[in-house]
Amino acid sequence: MSTEGVDKGRRRFLTAAASVVGGVGVATTVVPFVLTMKPSARAAAAGAPVEVDVSKLELGQMVTVEWRGKPVWVVRRTEQNLKDLPTLDGTLKDPAGDIIQQPEYAKNGTRSLKAEYLILVGICTHLGCSPTYRPDIAPADLGIEWKGGFFCPCHGSKFDLAGRVFNGVPAPKNLEVPRHKYLSDSRILIGEDEQGAA
Repeated sequence: MSTEGVDKGRRRFLTAAASVVGGVGVATTVVPFVLTMKPSARAAAAGAPVEVDVSKLELGQMVTVEWRGKPVWVVRRTEQNLKDLPTLDGTLKDPAGDIIQQPEYAKNGTRSLKAEYLILVGICTHLGCSPTYRPDIAPADLGIEWKGGFFCPCHGSKFDLAGRVFNGVPAPKNLEVPRHKYLSDSRILIGEDEQGAA
């Protein structure tokens, strides 16, 4: 085949033009696909930190808020609740919180930043049921040693008022303490702490 009479400049121009058009076509296909990977505004809001006002929460009361589609409990513990916690250590699987279920600042006897307030994700660590808040002392169905806490009706797991799991129940770990910080004495931000968002 003879290459005489072939306009090489025109061939380069057509090749370059075809490459540009092809590149634009690829970009118009890829950009919408990549944008679908970004979370929607609704999804982003669902994972956003949640602010809780505890100014009206009375001693012994619990409030539930939703964060990331999960119930999060805020309990205002009494002085007696706090005195009872160390007496339960011998009956618990992980009294010191060695299995990481809390931020480092909540790895203490009360599993909290401020002892008065307990903040927990309200999901049992066994099979994901939501335990019930049982602040009553020594009820007939939980026994004379019960000093208040959380009882999972699905399979009988029990947790104290620091979210620590008792021995002899199916749940393997303590309840989770989410990252949080205090914005003031009465306002808590759940899902974010001094290190940033969870």
